Amino acid sequence: MKRLKGCYYLILFAAVGIVYLSVVDRWQVYAGALEQVKEFCLGGGSREEPGKSDTEGQESQDGQGFQSGNEPENPGTGGEGPEGIEGGQASEGNEPAGEDIGQETTEGGEGTGEPSGLPEQGEAVPVFGAVEDDYFSDAVFIGDSRTVGMYEYGGLEDIAAFYASTGLTVYKIFDSPIVEVPGQKKKITVEEALQANSFAKIYLMIGINEMGRGTVETFTEKYREVVAHLQELQPEAIIYIQGIIKVTAERSGQGDYINNEGIEARNAELAKLADNNSIFYLDVNPFICDETGGMVDSYTFDGVHLKAKYIQIWKDYLKENAVLTAPRPNAEVSG
Repeated sequence: MKRLKGCYYLILFAAVGIVYLSVVDRWQVYAGALEQVKEFCLGGGSREEPGKSDTEGQESQDGQGFQSGNEPENPGTGGEGPEGIEGGQASEGNEPAGEDIGQETTEGGEGTGEPSGLPEQGEAVPVFGAVEDDYFSDAVFIGDSRTVGMYEYGGLEDIAAFYASTGLTVYKIFDSPIVEVPGQKKKITVEEALQANSFAKIYLMIGINEMGRGTVETFTEKYREVVAHLQELQPEAIIYIQGIIKVTAERSGQGDYINNEGIEARNAELAKLADNNSIFYLDVNPFICDETGGMVDSYTFDGVHLKAKYIQIWKDYLKENAVLTAPRPNAEVSG
């Protein structure tokens, strides 16, 4: 009786263990040992590498993609797995490293040179800086009545040369006898004066008197010819094209040919003549105009010309925006 009672507890314990292993643990605790016995009994092949799960192996066999470290030697060539054979396509993540990057570089044109807008290696660039009055000792100022004002009130009359006259235009700039000759009563033309003298800088301020003549296009074309001829006469000089100084909003609104809209249109074209090699565009207007876009009323006595004490603003602007080194003094005028 005692033996039957002992077997009863043993059988009950075994039954509980079998239920636990079957339902809860699913025999995982003996999975490794059972797998080894199975392989030994069936004369199984080589054992799998440690750490590689059955799930990883199944995914590789089904062609659902290669896990890291399991790619074929030539991924994406259709050599391994059903997808490569049937469709000739490589699953995502199996393409050669860097292929996409190289393709984007070729198509987009990026990465093949210097960044857009920057000079190429070795290419010279202009150097700007602030200067003192002696910077203008080898400069000539050419222009109309605005430049006459610079000569009279800018404090440069004994430093720089001035070829300026009230009423001067781009159409008569080389023909009008406006340049005084020391020791002589007669005057010579700008053409003759530039043939007799050499300058390193040329400051050109002209265009207000041409507002009622021709179109923006004809004015710009003539201005381009003037700059080209200045280069012929002074091939070593850098040329500063100065934007036409605006008038006051009141003067602009009078309804005649002198208006700021026309000045802005011409200045936009003049700026295009600069090549930033030997020809540079400067515009003092932002420093002498108010929120209306016109010259500050208190800066002028007639709505067109700067008062004597405000010429200094213009002069200081030129001093603070001087080219110290020009890349190619003999560059042609850009279109």
